[in-house]
Amino acid sequence: MDVLSLKLSPRTIIGKKVKSLRRLGMVPVHVYGTNLPPLALQAEAQMLRKVLPQVGTNIPLSVETDGEQSENLCFVREVQRHPVTEEVLHVDFMRVDVSRIIRSEVPVILGGTAPAVRDMGGTVLQPLQSILVESLPMNVPASFHLDISDLDDFEKGLYVRDMVVASGVTFITDPDELLARVAPPRIEVEEVTVEEEEGIEGEEGVEDGEAPAAEGASAEEESQG
Repeated sequence: MDVLSLKLSPRTIIGKKVKSLRRLGMVPVHVYGTNLPPLALQAEAQMLRKVLPQVGTNIPLSVETDGEQSENLCFVREVQRHPVTEEVLHVDFMRVDVSRIIRSEVPVILGGTAPAVRDMGGTVLQPLQSILVESLPMNVPASFHLDISDLDDFEKGLYVRDMVVASGVTFITDPDELLARVAPPRIEVEEVTVEEEEGIEGEEGVEDGEAPAAEGASAEEESQG
């Protein structure tokens, strides 16, 4: 696996003063992990915008720090963004030991065309967006691709057990968890309003052209009979 690199530099500005750091085109970051005290560092915002979409949270990258000879293999663990502009405000990196097994969430990407969608008007549902796996850091899959071309009716489903996994990667997610299925189209039922229902009940038993008799008139006729 080719590992992307990211250069970081020591940071002296902390707390609320980091706003001035962002104005200079830098983003505050923290690096923590195995046998490593937390480090307050900073990275170029432009470089982060380029790297973060490529690695997500399950692809390792090599973090180089100015003044240090060693490189740290890290995963992105948290990204804080501005609620309006989506600009990166802060990033946490977790350092890992390449010889120790870790757990990672790997996204599931659906591909292909389901006949039940194309021919029957159904809708693809994906209850599970990612799968939890265990592996060495360098063996973590970037993503799982699931072909839905076999979903030709509304009864079939694809499950975690249907995924093909590479050697050295173990599923932690329950193999019986549903990944994808096709739901039938919704049938619209015409609703009858309350007014219409009352109107129908009121006309029951009255023939066309015949007005219903008044209650008082009926009683008088009965007494005369």
